[in-house]
Amino acid sequence: MWGTIFNTAMIIGGSTLGAVLGHGLQAHYHDIMMTAMGLAVMAIGLNTALTHMAKSHYPVLFIVSLAVGGILGEWLDLDGHFNRLLQRHAGQSSLGQGLATGILLYCIGTLSIVGPIEAALRGNITMLLTNGMLDGVTSTVLASTFGIGMILAAPVLFCWQGSIYLLASLAQGAISTAMINELSTVGGILILASGISILGLKHIKTLNLLPALVVPIVAVAILQLF
Repeated sequence: MWGTIFNTAMIIGGSTLGAVLGHGLQAHYHDIMMTAMGLAVMAIGLNTALTHMAKSHYPVLFIVSLAVGGILGEWLDLDGHFNRLLQRHAGQSSLGQGLATGILLYCIGTLSIVGPIEAALRGNITMLLTNGMLDGVTSTVLASTFGIGMILAAPVLFCWQGSIYLLASLAQGAISTAMINELSTVGGILILASGISILGLKHIKTLNLLPALVVPIVAVAILQLF
C-alpha cells in the first residue's frame, strides 16, 4: 500500500502547492514537467513489457490480448464516455468542475489500475510512484485554477487504488506466474502507449485498450486446463 499512500500524498502536496501558487504557474513549466513524466512513463512501460515478454510461455498472447481488448474497448467506447464525462462537468462551476475532472484523471488510467495490481502481486510499486509524480503535477495545475478544495480528490484516489490492491491480494492464490507475466506484458505496453500520448507523439485511446488487461487472465486460465 506504500505506493498508493505516496500517490495520495502527491495529490495532497500538489493541490496545496497549486493553491499557494494560484494562477502563477506558467504554461512552459507545466509543459516541461509533463514532458519529463512522459519520458519516464515510456521507459517504465517499455522495461516492464520487455522484461515479462522474455518470460512468456505464450509469445503471441499479448498481440491477441491487445487486438481483442481494443475491439471490445472500441465497442464499449470507453474513451468516448470518459471525454463526455469531462465535457459534462465542464459546465459546472469552479470546485465541482475541478474535482470531477481531477478524480477522473487520477483514477481512470493505466498506471492507476495496473500499479496496484503489480504492487499486490509482485511488491513492485514503481508504477505507483510514477503515477504519483504525474498526479502531483496534474493536481498542482488543477489546484492553481480551482483552489485547495482539489485536495478532496486524494481520499477518492486512495479508496480506488486501495480497492484494486485488496482485490488483487485476495485473488493472488488464483493467479499463476504465467498470468502475471502475460498481464504485465500487456500492462507495460499500455503504459508505453500512455507515455506516447503524454508526449503528444500520437493520440492513443488507451482507455479503449484497457479491456486487454482482462484477456490474458482469462486466456491463460483456459489454456492451463489443457
